[in-house]
Amino acid sequence: MKILVVVTDGYEELEAIGTVAMLRRAKLDVDFCAIDNTEATGRYGVTSKELINLKTVNIDSYDMLVIPGGPEYVLEEKNQDFLAMVMSFFTHDKYIAAICAGPTILGHLGILKGKKYTCFTSMDEDFGGTYVDQYTVRDGKIITGRSCAATVDFSLNIIETLMGKNYAQDVKDSIYYNRG
Repeated sequence: MKILVVVTDGYEELEAIGTVAMLRRAKLDVDFCAIDNTEATGRYGVTSKELINLKTVNIDSYDMLVIPGGPEYVLEEKNQDFLAMVMSFFTHDKYIAAICAGPTILGHLGILKGKKYTCFTSMDEDFGGTYVDQYTVRDGKIITGRSCAATVDFSLNIIETLMGKNYAQDVKDSIYYNRG
């Protein structure tokens, strides 16, 4: 499984970097990309450098797209190439995982219609699905997370989905995570 994590300026550092770290800890193949550059600065001033420029990526080689949250979602929603990429993952029945503000993008694209999902609670709109008051929710190939506080649970949900429950439990045990 090959995973693409995409950010732009304003990304939520904990959601992006924490998820990349957890997925790499699980030995998953993860590429960390910026939309129009090779670096991106998060909402709290942490700059990630030497990222892959999304314009150079062959999205057909990826099995999953991860969309961290943060104020960046506004810039992502204005980027037609990014939106086309999200829709390509959806129409090709590939996994999409989004956390916090990220699911809002999916909702606006109609991807959450008929799905159970979660997102940053105050950003929940009528997306045509069912909002679930949990840290993380999976419905088919769509995985959503509520907020930066849910990053570990969100990452473990991705790991369990791709690698199985026992493997996810081993990763959970390796970080001494005892929540739920």
